[in-house]
Amino acid sequence: MGSKPWLQPAPTYHPLETYWDTEDDAPGPRCAHTLTAVAQTKSQGPRLILFGGATAIEGGAAAPIPGIRLAGVTNSVHSYDVLTRKWTRIRPAGEPPSPRAAHAAAAVGTMVVFQGGIGPAGHSTDDLYVLDMSNDKYKWHRVVVQGQGPGPRYGHVMDLVAQRYLVTVSGNDGKRVLSDAWALDTAQKPYAWQRLNPEGDKPSARMYATASARSDGMFLLCGGRDTSGTPLADAYGLLMHRNGQWEWTLAPGVSPSSRYQHASVFVGARLHVTGGVVRGGRAVDGEAAVAVLDTAAGVWLDRHGLVTAPRKGQTEDPSLELMRRCRHAASSVGVRLYIYGGLRGEILLDDFLIAENSPFQSDVNSPVATSERGSNVASPRANNLSPFDPISPDDGSQSPSSLSMDKESMDRLVEASAAEAEAANAVWQAAQAHAATPEETSVADDNSQAADTNSEGSDAEGDVRLHPRAVVVAKEAVGNLGGLVRQLSLDQFENESRRMIPLQNDLSYPAKRFTRQKSPQGLHKKVISTLLRPRNWKPPANRRFFLDSYEVGELCYAAEQIFLHEPTVLQLKAPIKVFGDLHGQFGDLMRLFDEYGYPSTAGDITYIDYLFLGDYVDRGQHSLETITLLLALKIQYPENVHLIRGNHEAADINALFGFRLECIERMGENDGIWAWTRFNQLFNHLPLAALIEKKIICMHGGIGRSIHLVEQIEKIERPITMDAGSLVLMDLLWSDPTENDSVEGLRPNARGPGLVTFGPDRVSEFCKKNKLQLIIRAHECVMDGFERFAQGQLITLFSATNYCGTANNAGAILVIGRGLMIVPKLIHPLPPPLQSPETSPERLRDDPWMQELNIQRPPTPTRGRPQDHDRSSLAYI
Repeated sequence: MGSKPWLQPAPTYHPLETYWDTEDDAPGPRCAHTLTAVAQTKSQGPRLILFGGATAIEGGAAAPIPGIRLAGVTNSVHSYDVLTRKWTRIRPAGEPPSPRAAHAAAAVGTMVVFQGGIGPAGHSTDDLYVLDMSNDKYKWHRVVVQGQGPGPRYGHVMDLVAQRYLVTVSGNDGKRVLSDAWALDTAQKPYAWQRLNPEGDKPSARMYATASARSDGMFLLCGGRDTSGTPLADAYGLLMHRNGQWEWTLAPGVSPSSRYQHASVFVGARLHVTGGVVRGGRAVDGEAAVAVLDTAAGVWLDRHGLVTAPRKGQTEDPSLELMRRCRHAASSVGVRLYIYGGLRGEILLDDFLIAENSPFQSDVNSPVATSERGSNVASPRANNLSPFDPISPDDGSQSPSSLSMDKESMDRLVEASAAEAEAANAVWQAAQAHAATPEETSVADDNSQAADTNSEGSDAEGDVRLHPRAVVVAKEAVGNLGGLVRQLSLDQFENESRRMIPLQNDLSYPAKRFTRQKSPQGLHKKVISTLLRPRNWKPPANRRFFLDSYEVGELCYAAEQIFLHEPTVLQLKAPIKVFGDLHGQFGDLMRLFDEYGYPSTAGDITYIDYLFLGDYVDRGQHSLETITLLLALKIQYPENVHLIRGNHEAADINALFGFRLECIERMGENDGIWAWTRFNQLFNHLPLAALIEKKIICMHGGIGRSIHLVEQIEKIERPITMDAGSLVLMDLLWSDPTENDSVEGLRPNARGPGLVTFGPDRVSEFCKKNKLQLIIRAHECVMDGFERFAQGQLITLFSATNYCGTANNAGAILVIGRGLMIVPKLIHPLPPPLQSPETSPERLRDDPWMQELNIQRPPTPTRGRPQDHDRSSLAYI
C-alpha cells in the first residue's frame, strides 16, 4: 500500500543562494509584485518573470495595514533562469505598461499576460499587456479587448484555465470590493471578456485573495479580505463544463488560518499557501504560516501532515519564521516552489526562498525543502527542470485531473467503466470454462524452467533503448504554430532521469523492402483515396458512411485472406511505428499521420512498418473510418502494415460500446447489422501479438497470471471468439499492470471479477524467460500517451487524445529505429469549443498573440485506479 496523501508533511522553506552578474540585476526589495513561471524555449531553460511591485512603503507601527507609497511603484522586469540561477534585468522592446502594483499575471506558453493594478496615476487600465518571449526576444504588446470587461481594479487574481481561458476574479475597483468573475477566450477573435454567471455556491466579495489554476484546468480561489476587512479562510474551485457553463464549488474544510495578502501556487494536486495577514494586520505566524490544500484528498494539511492544529510538544521548524510575510509572490517550477520578497512589518524583503521535493519523500506532491546555500547535495533534477514537470505519485492516489470533470462526464465514465466490467466478467466466465488443462499448464511450467537456464539476455549491440527525449507536436488547432515540433526530456513525463544513448538517424539506413497488393476491384484504393487525407480530412456532414454493406464484405474478405496466412504472433523487423488504442477517433489518427508520417509511397512506408495494437472501434465517433482505412492499408501493404487484436475487437464488447450502433446509424439498420457482423467475423482472424526483432513483444492487454512463454500465445488457433478462448486469451486482451512498481505479484483488477493486474516482478520474469527486453501494450488511457512500468521493461501506449471527451489525455506513438532506439512522439488534445462548434478553435487559424499556447503543455497525472471515495477517476478502456 502506498502512503496516505494526507500523511505527508508540508514543505519547509529556506533561502535560495542566487547569483547575478551585477548588483543592478537583482530585483531588490519590493512587495505587491508578481512572479510567473514561463516555459523553456529551444535556447533557454525555464524562467521566472518578476514584474512591477512597490519598492517603498508608507505608514508605520501605528498603521495596522501598511500602505504602498505610490512613488515607489515600478514597471521593471527581471528574469530568473532556473538552470543557471541568475537574475537578469530585461528591457523589452515596445511600449511597456505603466508602473503598477497589486496587479495580476498569468503565463501563456512563453508569454506572460498582465492586467490591472494600481500605480502613481491611480488604477491601471484594464487592457491586457503581453510580454512576448518567443524566439528568445522580449517585447511588449498591448491587447485591447473589445466591449465591456472587468474594468480597472487591483487586488484581484487571474490565471489561464484549461490552456485557453484567462479568468479574473474579485478585487477592488476603488469604490467597492468585488465578487465578479470574467473569462476571455484566447482562441476566439475578436477578443472579448465574458462576464461569468457560474452555478453553485458563489464566493463572497473579496480582495487580496490568491488564485492558481491546477494543471488540469481547475481555478482555485483562496482566502482574501471581505468588505468589512475580515480575513477569510475558505477556498472555491471554478470549473468549466463541456457545455460552456461554469460552476463554483466550495472546497472542503477551511484553511488553518484566515488570511489575505498571502501567496499560493499549485504543485500537482496540492495548493501551497504561504504567509499573509490575519485580523488586526498581524502577519500569519507559527505553524499556520504554511498551509497546504490537498485537492485530491480534500483536506487542509498543517506542517505535520495533519488536518488538525499543531500539537503541544512539537518542535517548530525555524524556517517558518521566514514565512512571516505578506504581499510576496510565489511560483513553482516542477516540484520546486519559489518565493520572492514581500513585507514583514515595516521592512521590505529582497530574499529568495525555495522549497523542493526530497528524494526520500514517497509522495512527490509533498516537497520537503532543502537549502542550496552551503549544501554539497545537489538536487538530482536541478539541471533539467521544466516549469510544468508532471507529477507522478507512486502511491496510487487518484489523479488530480479527475476533479476537473463535470458531474455528467464523471457519471458517464463511471457508468462506462461499470458496464465494461460487467462485459468483462461475462467474457471471463465463458473463458474460464475453456481454461488450460493441467497437462498444458505442466508443459508451460516445464518450458519456463528450461527457459530460465539460458536466458541471460542478448548482445548489447542490439539492446532496446528508450530515447532520452520525446517528440511533441506544438501545433494545435489554436494559432499559427506552423507545425512546430519540440522535444521534452523524458523526466518531464515521469520524473525519471535515466540517461540514454543518442538516437541514430533512421534515414541513413537503406530503404526497407515493402510489398503492395494488387486488387482488380480497386476497392481498397477507393478507401485509401477517400480517407487517407492527413491534412484535410473532414468528417462527413450527414454522418452517412461512404461504403455499402457489399463493399464492406469485399474489403473484409480481401483482408481476411491476408490474416489467414499470418501467424498468431507476428515476426516483425525494425524500423517500425507502434500505435496504441484509437477507439474510433479517426481525427487523431490523421493528426498522427500528418505530424509523424503516414503509410504511403508519398509518405514513409518505403522504409518503415506500421503496427497497431488493437481497439480500433467503440467509444469514438468514427469507428467505421478507422477500421476500414486500416484494413485497406493492410491490403495495399500486407507486409508493412500490421494489425493485432484488442479486447474491443469482439462482438459481445463492441455491441455495447458504440460500434454496432454506429454501423446501424450510418449505414441503415439492415446494412449496418450485416456490416457489423462481417467486421466481427474478420476480427476473429486477427493476430494476437507481435515480436519485433525477437526482443520486443507487443500485445494489447498484458501477460496476466497465465502467460509465461511466448509459445503459449503462438499455440492459440484462429479464428477464435472470446467466449471460446482460454485464460491465455483473456489475460492477453484484458489484463493490466498494477498501480506502480511497488505493487508486485497478482492483484484483482477493477475491470471485473476474475481479471487480474500483474506486477513488475511478473514483467521481469516473463522478459527473462523469453529473452525479451521490452513489453509494449495498450489497453489503458495514460495521460501522457505513454507510460513506463517495471523500471522501463513495459510501456503502456495510448494514441487517442481526450478519451471519452473528458480525460484530456495526450496521444502517443512509439517509433522504433533500426538500432532499437525508441522515441515517443505525442499529440495533445485540441482545446474544446466554448459554446458550440461554430466557435471551435478549429475555425480559428489566425491568432497572433496566442502562438505559444500549446508549446508547453501542463503536466498530466499517470494512470490511476477508481477508488470508492473517488467516482471521478478515469474509466477503464
